[in-house]
Amino acid sequence: MLRTSSARGFTLIEVMIVVTLVVILASVGMATYTNSVHRAREAVLKEDLFRMRDAIDQFYADRNQYPQGLEDLVSEGYLREIPKDPMTDSAETWDVEQSENDANNPAAIAGIVNVRSGSEAVSPLNGSKYAEW
Repeated sequence: MLRTSSARGFTLIEVMIVVTLVVILASVGMATYTNSVHRAREAVLKEDLFRMRDAIDQFYADRNQYPQGLEDLVSEGYLREIPKDPMTDSAETWDVEQSENDANNPAAIAGIVNVRSGSEAVSPLNGSKYAEW
């Protein structure tokens, strides 16, 4: 069979240009997707920290003592469940800060005054450690 000049098709250059454009668009899309995943996980972490710290404050306001553990917040109805740390994907890795002994009330038992993420990772968006939030 002889090809005539009216035969239609794409040249190698045209195909390479299209493939290059598709690769560029896919890489931009992946970067955007990865960035949005980081933003979403950080937003969940901020919200979880806010809710747990608020529950600790409410517990202290109601009972005049801090909870002994995060489980106390659940058992007393301040939280439905201990949320998973979105950076470590575990509810067991929260880093809790114990309260100091109260000089005015020596009988008071020390408890949890603050909670932070147990992750040592650094945020790619702002460069701070998640454990410092």
